Amino acid sequence: MYGFSKFYSKFYKYPLPLLLLSLWLVAVFLLSDRPAHSQHPVISTNKEKYQSTLLAKRIMPSTLTENVRKTVLENGLTILTKEVHTAPVVTVQVWYKVGSRNEEPGVNGIAHQLEHMMFKGTKNRPIQFGRLFSALGSDSNAFTSYDQTAYYGTVERNKLKALLVLEADRMRNSQIEPEQLASEKRVVISELQGYENSPEYRLNRAVMQAVFPNHAYGLPVGGTKADVEKFEVEQVEKYYRNFYSPDNAVLVIVGDFQTANTLETIKEVFGKLPRQGAGGRGQRSRGAEEQRCRGESLYSSPPIVLREPGAGRLLQVVYPLPDANQPDVPALDVMDYILTEGRNSRLYQALVESGLASEVTASVTSLRESGWYEVLVTAGAKQDLKKIDSMLSSAIANVAEKGVTSEEVERAKTQLAADVILSNRDITSQAMRLGTDETTVGDYRYTDRYLAAVRLVKPTDVVAVINKYLTKEARTVGFFEPTQKRITEVADKPHSAQTTENFSPGVPVLFSEVIKYLPPVDLATDAIAQVLPQEFKLTNGLRILLLPDRSTPTVTLSGYIQAGTEFDPENKAGLAAFVADNLLNGTKSKDVLTIAKVLGERGASLDFQTYREGVHIEGDSLADDLPILLEILADVVKNSSFPSKELELHRQQTLTDLQQELDEPSEVARRIFVQSIYPKKHPLHTFPTEESLQQIQRRDVIDFKAKHYRPDTTVLALVGDFDLDKVRSLIQNKFGDWEVSGKAPTLKYPPVAMPEKIVSVNPVLPDKAQAVTYMGYAGINRYDPRFHAALVLNQILGGDTLSSRLGAEVRDRQGLSYGIYSSFQAGKNVGTFLIEMQTSPEDSSKAIASTRQMLQQIHQQGVTALEVETAKRTLISNYNVSLANPEELTDRILMNEVYGLDKVELHSFTDKIQKVTLAQVNQAARELLHPDRIVVVTAGPSVLAEKSIR
Repeated sequence: MYGFSKFYSKFYKYPLPLLLLSLWLVAVFLLSDRPAHSQHPVISTNKEKYQSTLLAKRIMPSTLTENVRKTVLENGLTILTKEVHTAPVVTVQVWYKVGSRNEEPGVNGIAHQLEHMMFKGTKNRPIQFGRLFSALGSDSNAFTSYDQTAYYGTVERNKLKALLVLEADRMRNSQIEPEQLASEKRVVISELQGYENSPEYRLNRAVMQAVFPNHAYGLPVGGTKADVEKFEVEQVEKYYRNFYSPDNAVLVIVGDFQTANTLETIKEVFGKLPRQGAGGRGQRSRGAEEQRCRGESLYSSPPIVLREPGAGRLLQVVYPLPDANQPDVPALDVMDYILTEGRNSRLYQALVESGLASEVTASVTSLRESGWYEVLVTAGAKQDLKKIDSMLSSAIANVAEKGVTSEEVERAKTQLAADVILSNRDITSQAMRLGTDETTVGDYRYTDRYLAAVRLVKPTDVVAVINKYLTKEARTVGFFEPTQKRITEVADKPHSAQTTENFSPGVPVLFSEVIKYLPPVDLATDAIAQVLPQEFKLTNGLRILLLPDRSTPTVTLSGYIQAGTEFDPENKAGLAAFVADNLLNGTKSKDVLTIAKVLGERGASLDFQTYREGVHIEGDSLADDLPILLEILADVVKNSSFPSKELELHRQQTLTDLQQELDEPSEVARRIFVQSIYPKKHPLHTFPTEESLQQIQRRDVIDFKAKHYRPDTTVLALVGDFDLDKVRSLIQNKFGDWEVSGKAPTLKYPPVAMPEKIVSVNPVLPDKAQAVTYMGYAGINRYDPRFHAALVLNQILGGDTLSSRLGAEVRDRQGLSYGIYSSFQAGKNVGTFLIEMQTSPEDSSKAIASTRQMLQQIHQQGVTALEVETAKRTLISNYNVSLANPEELTDRILMNEVYGLDKVELHSFTDKIQKVTLAQVNQAARELLHPDRIVVVTAGPSVLAEKSIR
């Protein structure tokens, strides 16, 4: 779904980070929208000392942009092209040099509002553009940030020109109609209400306003409800005319294309668009205020204190920094890694290991006109924020006084460089990097210069930037103090009733209209190279799938162990996640800090996430470091020792996480939804509680690990730059002695009955701004013969929030939801059909009724042949695009093996989708959609209860 990016630094720690892309895939784990319980950050760690010269040769690329070509058309359009011929896909991105930086109080959020309106259609194509992108099979989206607004789409290469035509059309011909603006303002307000649900967001907004009282960087990127409500058509049109023109845009194309031919196409499509000229642009931003010299006490000015409903205490500290082009930025990023990256980091040791905090995160933000360093601490249970802040200041002062070691600096530089490489493996990310650099600092080669500068950072440079920027007088401090305890259990019995509202959905857009406005394109898809993974099995039952890929000097590892939360004892729910989360906390030969160091010094990552039906292993590294990655993986799955100190620390972190999760409407709705579908004693009914987590003992952890972590229920998949024979030998050497005894534990899932009528549950979370609704019931598993027809049906119903029936009606026409999706989540043993939506509390009742009406309509009347063909093309194209991403490719290889599918499924999946018929889809609609026998759970503020949604 499109929206704004609160500078995406939480996802990537190096400067000018990329947007985290939300790629919607076929679900691999039941209700896998989040891993089971604990969600601590991945600890990225690495091997022994090694020198800067080796670092420069092995890690630092000579250039990331050596085959990038920059072209500027006569009308001022900047074009960046980069040929990457590893897969027949291409990404097209248009970046406009306008963001919240160009706003002021009163029109805060107008850039974000305009971004939403850019999907509403043009004079030439008066149709939702999401439908056109979907018909092309494009993975398209958009975001607004401080310095830019970007629109991106990734497609098979034969759709390149069509995407260019659509982007050129909406660059100058978009229409902003009063009715559509009114509807989309409701959508934007719903989006903002979702952010308002988060105490972290509210605290950050207050602190940033204090840090930048006279600069637009102090305004929330998405705007405020008060400003959005007042937007008029003329205001939005003025922003559009001023900022959306070729001379204020950067077009980025990366992928499988020929530069010369593509440049001619671009000149043909974009060359005729007129430049705006800087005179009418009015690009203004209020100058950054001078930082006042403040006193010498811990607080140069009183902390900002928010006493509001919430789940836990938060501390946020923000230090102003220079803009991205200043020479101190590389040293600041190295400093950040030393302070907060991994278990060995200074602030983790001072705050988390001591029990004062359950989590500490930080990021350096480097923008066009300024920057900042942000530290966020989640307090441990019953810990005082002033004490935590005092310890934080002492830890930073200690680093400034005593300095940092060469080993710390080299490790941070290695991690930082590896992060850049590992996060730029797919073409969408590569284009994002180019677009961010060009629009933020005016130079697409910025990251090359930045990495060269990182290579030169010395320990004295790190101390210097701490003394220069992380001073007492520069910092702004915010405390979040919750005023009331949230609900801690969600065990209310559901009640049943019929909804009384009856909203008739509008007539769906005819798909003949979509085709009419689609640019000409050869809809025949390119043949994808039929490369299949090599499979082998050790004598102990461990299954391995290997697919060499020399396109980047990296390796992606994905794994599965049949040790998910389905095996949790009822009175010790959370045990499976407890085990997985503590695997990296020590083995017979290595303690937790050694493991963290071994990985961190190589910039590699290894993580275990627990889902309902299994534990998912995620890892990646540079190609040369695969032996280290496999060595650590083998050691922790075979020899984890679960030290008592680490288990107790993790318990406290998990209890804090649980408290926060039960303050989130989405988590509360999800829990009650699942428990309303699956009865007690069912493997999917149990969720962790404070009581169950307190019951878990070290012996339980050891016994669960011994029973469920077995080579014969484990699958590993690797894709990357490696030699097959060497990796096979390495895996045999590391995992061959992993012993197994007896038979693997199994579960028999009891049958689940459909509800007899509508079951509605409405847990109240006071003072939340947005409501979250889950609707659905037990569905099909992965082996159901209707599986592929169900995927096509779902794509039409709610597979995309812009182009689906639900999206077109509930979101686009009525403006009732920021996002609405449906999915058939098909597991090995059981499946769930669900619809998720976020709404304003006052709109929930109407949105639910409209959704049920749409289900009824499709259940009774079916869908059209053209809808089926369009959905099939979308699914096939999206699937082919996903295979160009090494992480998605590795996951698909893995889960095909987990489900017991033939390895040719990797390429036969598209054939199976193509063979789905209209009759099969409509039969699936009759058999799988039950609008009158559905569980509806809406979590949110008390207005819901007052309206009595039933």
